[in-house]
Amino acid sequence: MSGLMHQWVQIAYRETSAFTETYGFAGSQGAVHLEGLLISAPGASREVVFLMMHPSSTLQLLPLPPALAAAGYPVLCMGSRYAKNDTALIMEKVVLDMGACVRHAKEVLGFERVVLMGWSGGGSLALFYQSQAERPTITQTPAGDPVDIVGAGLIPADGVVLEAAHRSRAQCLRDWIDPSVIDEADPDQRLPAFDLYAPSLPYQAPYPADWLAAYRAAQLARLRRITARVKDTLDDLRRRGGAELERGFVTHRTLADPRFLDGSIDPNGRPVGRCYLGVPETVNSGPVGMARFSTLRSWLSQWSIDDSRADGETCARQISVPLLAIEHGADDAVPQPDIGLMFAAAGSADKELHVIADANHYFQGQPVPLQASVQLVSDWVARQSS
Repeated sequence: MSGLMHQWVQIAYRETSAFTETYGFAGSQGAVHLEGLLISAPGASREVVFLMMHPSSTLQLLPLPPALAAAGYPVLCMGSRYAKNDTALIMEKVVLDMGACVRHAKEVLGFERVVLMGWSGGGSLALFYQSQAERPTITQTPAGDPVDIVGAGLIPADGVVLEAAHRSRAQCLRDWIDPSVIDEADPDQRLPAFDLYAPSLPYQAPYPADWLAAYRAAQLARLRRITARVKDTLDDLRRRGGAELERGFVTHRTLADPRFLDGSIDPNGRPVGRCYLGVPETVNSGPVGMARFSTLRSWLSQWSIDDSRADGETCARQISVPLLAIEHGADDAVPQPDIGLMFAAAGSADKELHVIADANHYFQGQPVPLQASVQLVSDWVARQSS
């Protein structure tokens, strides 16, 4: 949008690590370097800023940040140390990154209030951060490595907005992973009864309830098999006592959620036969699939359903600040129940839930729903300020 200012923001803080986990300068040399953009209109107030961070993506190119900025609300879009590469991502370290951004927004940029704008995967991150900022408990990662969130001095945000947000990366993977894979080293070895995209599958949408329940159970079982292998490998590396501390691996076929082919599952206005990444069958085996490449430690922190702590529904119970939750009525990425589940769980006494009818995940080609979102956020901020 014309007339907006885009200020490059760079944040650096010291951190020691047992080994380098990000490529290049961003997370090596004993320091973490974060980059982002502050988007604002000329003369905008420093009363409130919306902080947008995603565990592994950058958000400044989404339509919402400039739309909010044009309405008078500055938006600070920051990338974590793992921006655009979640292979080695540790959610607990992303919490520390977000903490550095909240502190920078208040102490350097001079904003009175910081509101976490949790979009998509940023929703569970925002709730994870806020829960630890209000009640810090974590001193190590799920793999047992030290990470001092208790001693980090995290500054609690002044509010949280969840928009088009899912409960967690681990919850998504549980719902999306292909349960037909028999051999993790050979994705062509598959169980026909659960090979969702095979022409020979004896079921078509709407899928029978008993088959769907068995399918979901098989998804969970595969996820836990991978986790067990991850833990065994980590234990083996530790027993060896050598310089090999970590290992990367591939998880094949990770987008086979029947929901994308059957509109009766968690119904909303999404298109059937497509998802936010395109054709589900293509994404299932493509190189950009969820959790396609991972390290052992990263798997436990962000993808393991039993070990990841970044669960939005669980973390929401630990927050007390005002909460605005916005569901997109035609979301083609986030399961329809997720926003409502996090909203219901939230410990906030002041909380609101709204649905924007027909809004897809990214507001792609949707200026009217986009403005509806801006209006909801603007009205909410006005109520918080009164």
